Amino acid sequence: MASDKPVFIGIDLAWSARNRSGGAVIRDGRLVEARGDLLTLEEIVEFVAGYLPTSTGAVVAVDAPLRVPNLTGIRPCERELNADWRRFQAGAHPANRARLARDGRVRGEELVELLVSRHRFAEATIIPRRSPDRLICEIYPHPAHISLFGLEKTLKYKRNRIVERRLELIRYSQHLRELRKAKPPLKKTKDLLVRTDIEALRGRQLKTYEDTLDALTCAYIAYYLWWHGPQRARSYGTLTDGHIIVPITPQMAQRLREPLPERLS
Repeated sequence: MASDKPVFIGIDLAWSARNRSGGAVIRDGRLVEARGDLLTLEEIVEFVAGYLPTSTGAVVAVDAPLRVPNLTGIRPCERELNADWRRFQAGAHPANRARLARDGRVRGEELVELLVSRHRFAEATIIPRRSPDRLICEIYPHPAHISLFGLEKTLKYKRNRIVERRLELIRYSQHLRELRKAKPPLKKTKDLLVRTDIEALRGRQLKTYEDTLDALTCAYIAYYLWWHGPQRARSYGTLTDGHIIVPITPQMAQRLREPLPERLS
């Protein structure tokens, strides 16, 4: 599975070890793997390791807090992100150790430690353009959807009503298919996004599909950040206090410069 081409891996990391996580891999502009059934951190690390190139770079983008020093409240990166993205209903949930820590450990922090110690990754708040390094960063799909898909509001695929969830997941998959026209383009998503009968999914199957799509978003964000470099990204926070990187298209950069609506300003 490994090759000498850079790889971009997305992990939709469950906050609890009881829940399954998603994983997706992009290599050479093509989706080569996407799944939503990873359970333990060991499985996730093995999943990443199986696709690492021998002599070129890799970027792992994780949808989960990777560094949570605060016992309660909200991290500075989430507060900064919310100031930009709440108008699009794309604010982040507050992360703190009271919510996330189990036996004093946060899963995202453990994942970073394992990838750093076993596979020479480095945590990064900036992804240099075409970097040859192995980097891991924290991202958040909802603002990325607004930016990459040109949305006015977030997709509502996490609603409780199954009919609404299915409709929004169909929209989600259609937007992901459109990335074949983006820069960089993403190819080979047809098997996952077209041949899955979303209307037939329910329960765990529906959640697995949702996690798979989120992991694909994470992988594409990693690819986008590596392809374009820091000029197409906005980084919130610091390595010390926690960070979130959001991909920014030129159109999104203009939208963020526009004044907030009066009710939000």
